[in-house]
Amino acid sequence: MRQVSEFKKLLDGYRLVTAEILYRMPDHPKLLQSYIWQDLDMAPKYPVLGKFLDFWNRELDGPIHSVTVGTRRVIHPSEFIRADFVATLH
Repeated sequence: MRQVSEFKKLLDGYRLVTAEILYRMPDHPKLLQSYIWQDLDMAPKYPVLGKFLDFWNRELDGPIHSVTVGTRRVIHPSEFIRADFVATLH
């Protein structure tokens, strides 16, 4: 069932979103650590990523330094190509 729901999300306009989260190490605040997060989400508000970042701020010790987001639409409409010339050959 999960595959069907993910496919439906893709048809509804969800995108594959990848976020690189740089955060400070709790024991060594001058060091930055990188965490890669990836899921299906809706641009431009990114509610799924927002929930994850809220969880991070509420439950984890490493404060977030920055978040870089990349997105790609997995399923998109086909391009329509118009023919300029039509002929019949015998």
